[in-house]
Amino acid sequence: MNTIFLTSLVGAAVGLGVFGLIRALVPGRRGSVATVARVDALRAAGPSAGPVGPTPTDLKGRLGRRTAEFYLRQGWEQRSLRADLAVLDRSWEGFLATKIMLAAVGLIFGPILFALAWQLGLGVSPVIPVWLGLLFGGVFFALPDLEVRRDAADKRKDLRRVLGAYLDLVSMNLAGGRGLPEALMAAAEISDGWALLRIRSCLADARITGISQWVALGNLGEELGVEELRDLSVTLGLVADDGAKIRESLASRAETMRHRELAEIEGTAGENSQSMLVAQLLLCAGFLVFLVFPAAMRVFQV
Repeated sequence: MNTIFLTSLVGAAVGLGVFGLIRALVPGRRGSVATVARVDALRAAGPSAGPVGPTPTDLKGRLGRRTAEFYLRQGWEQRSLRADLAVLDRSWEGFLATKIMLAAVGLIFGPILFALAWQLGLGVSPVIPVWLGLLFGGVFFALPDLEVRRDAADKRKDLRRVLGAYLDLVSMNLAGGRGLPEALMAAAEISDGWALLRIRSCLADARITGISQWVALGNLGEELGVEELRDLSVTLGLVADDGAKIRESLASRAETMRHRELAEIEGTAGENSQSMLVAQLLLCAGFLVFLVFPAAMRVFQV
């Protein structure tokens, strides 16, 4: 009797999950709350967001769009995660669609794993596949977040390293007699790396939209989650009319960033040295056990 009840419960859970997935994919009437949330999101994005394209027809695009609308209705902004995606130049809708699809794979992978274990005679309870499906679904749902945060942290390190050299170039251009807007753009055109390309595109958009370039750099820092760009924006806004102060401020800021980067490198090297030391001690301990064990066995046998 309990087996029949548990089997019915598993079937109901699977059916409810399939119904929820189909309901999420089928387009319906957009409510007033969703419409207001979408208008607020477009207003916050500003003119750089561009016109809203048509609703995607592929499965991943539709799933990502509807999941993003669900996040808007719930008020889940996920600012740090959006900043990580902006650093990696990945879309929010595509990221959400990937999470949902991986979670669905995890829900299927759990029962499949249970079926293999059941064939080997390792489990007989019908509750196990439900918990396995939920466990793997949650783990697979969280895996993209870990990947994005790791990759975004690496790219932010590259951006900070490039930003220190960029400030030195701006200071040199200012010393050569150029104005601040020309110096900022000329320093960004020195390379085609992804970091300077983002800065160059930001400065070009500032010229088109009519805002000051240091405000545009601050907006870029807010979008990417880079505190150094926001601080640079504030500094340039305060001393924009005094070329000598700008040069001194940029040079000191670049030097500070280099010292900070050097301290981080030394700290990472120290951590790696400690890890190697622990590994060597464990290896020595294992070797000593290997040498002492035969002698100890002979002594205890006697």
